[in-house]
Amino acid sequence: MTKKLSLILLSYYSEKRIVSVYENVKELLDRNNIPFEFIIMDDGSLDNSYKVALELEKKESNVRAYQLSRNYTSHYSIFAGLSLAEGACALPIVDDEQQPYETIVEMYNIWLQGEKIIIPHRITRDDNWKSKVFSETYYKIMNNLTEVKFPKGGADLFLIDREIIDILNKRIHPRNTSTVAEILRLGFNPYHFGYKRPLGVNQKSRWTLKKKLTLAKDTFFSSSSFPIKFIFNLGLWVSLISFLLILFYIYIKIFGSPFLNDIQPKGWTSIILFISFFGGLILFSLGIIAEYIWRIFEEVKDRPGYIIKEKNDIEKQ
Repeated sequence: MTKKLSLILLSYYSEKRIVSVYENVKELLDRNNIPFEFIIMDDGSLDNSYKVALELEKKESNVRAYQLSRNYTSHYSIFAGLSLAEGACALPIVDDEQQPYETIVEMYNIWLQGEKIIIPHRITRDDNWKSKVFSETYYKIMNNLTEVKFPKGGADLFLIDREIIDILNKRIHPRNTSTVAEILRLGFNPYHFGYKRPLGVNQKSRWTLKKKLTLAKDTFFSSSSFPIKFIFNLGLWVSLISFLLILFYIYIKIFGSPFLNDIQPKGWTSIILFISFFGGLILFSLGIIAEYIWRIFEEVKDRPGYIIKEKNDIEKQ
C-alpha cells in the first residue's frame, strides 16, 4: 500500500496564495521523499481562486481542484476534501502559514510510527486579548461539559490515517458539527503534537465572530448532553423546592406560624417574582430543547452537508 499523503488546501479567497503554497509544500515534501496529492478545496470563493486552482491542476499531475457550490465554512470543506482523498493519510492545511510547513513532515513521520490521529496545537499564542479570552473560554467549556477533550490551546486541524478517513466518510454525517470534534470522539488515543507559530505571521482571520459562534454552538450541542441533563436536574430540584414551599404555606395557613413571627403568604410582589422566575426558566429550557430538536430535524431531512460543483460549471461563469 502506498504511503501517499493527501494534502487538502482549504481555499477561500486565496487566488494570490494557492501557487506559492503548493510550490513551498512541493519543495519540502520532495526533499523529504514524501509522495503526496494536493487537493484544492475552494469554499465558494467569488474571486479567481478556483480558476487559479484549475490552472495549477493542468500543470501539475498531483493537483486536483474542486469548488463547493457556496461558502459552507472550513469544516464542511474538510469533510468534502476527505471524501475525495485517495492517500493513506490526510492532512487539511490553510494558506495563511500560521502553522509551519515543516510540521507536515514531522506529523507524517509520527504517522509512519503507527499513530492513527495526530492533533497539532499551538503551545504559544500571540493573538489579541479578545481572541485569547474567547478561545480559552470555549475550550474550557468544551473540555468540562462535553465528551470531547481538546489539547491545551485547542486544535483546528489534524493528520489522520486511512482508517479514520473511511470512518468519517462512511459513518459520520457532516452537518452541524466539526471535523476535529468528531475525530476526537472516535478515541484511538490521539497524539497531541505541539508547535510554535512563527513570529511575524499576522494574517487577518477570515473567521468572523458570527462564524466562530456558530461553530462553537454546533460543536457543543453535537458533543454534549449536558444541557438536557442540566434541565432535568434543575427541573427536579425546582419541583422539589416548590412542593416543599406548598407544604410550608399550607401548614402556615392551617396552624399559623408561632415560631416565624406570624408570617403570612400575602402580597403580589412574591407572586410576580415567582411567575417571572419560572417563566424565564421554562423559556430557557425550551430554547435548549429546541436546539436539539432543530438538529434532529436537519438530520432526518438527510440533506447533503456540502455540494461539490462539477468542473464544467466554471465554464458557465
